Amino acid sequence: MASGVRVDKWLWSVRLFKTRTAATKACDQGQVSVLGRDGDEPAKPARRVNEGDRITVKRRHGVSIVVVRQLLEKRVGAPVAVEAYEDLSPPPEPRTDPLGGVVIDQGTRERGAGRPTKRERRQIDRLRDRR
Repeated sequence: MASGVRVDKWLWSVRLFKTRTAATKACDQGQVSVLGRDGDEPAKPARRVNEGDRITVKRRHGVSIVVVRQLLEKRVGAPVAVEAYEDLSPPPEPRTDPLGGVVIDQGTRERGAGRPTKRERRQIDRLRDRR
């Protein structure tokens, strides 16, 4: 039996993809590449990964680069999954509008702040010039 774990199974088990089918599809579309002992190559779903391999995943919002630290065959909880890889992804680029200006999100709330109260809703409407 070959050593290592299938790349699609590993990507799914560490929660980089929501389903194993999505991970397989990304591999088939050439969005996943593995830098291992054999060099950097596009990964087919059945490609085996070992500890120390560097996996690059191209996504809509940017590129994710991870180094395999632990081999997993079954999906695990998020705290355990984070320990199975080292994230080397570059920070996301700031969003820009079509004219090249930086987009600033207005009216966003801090995560976990809940729904706005009636008073906060009125303040948000005034800020956005609604009324």
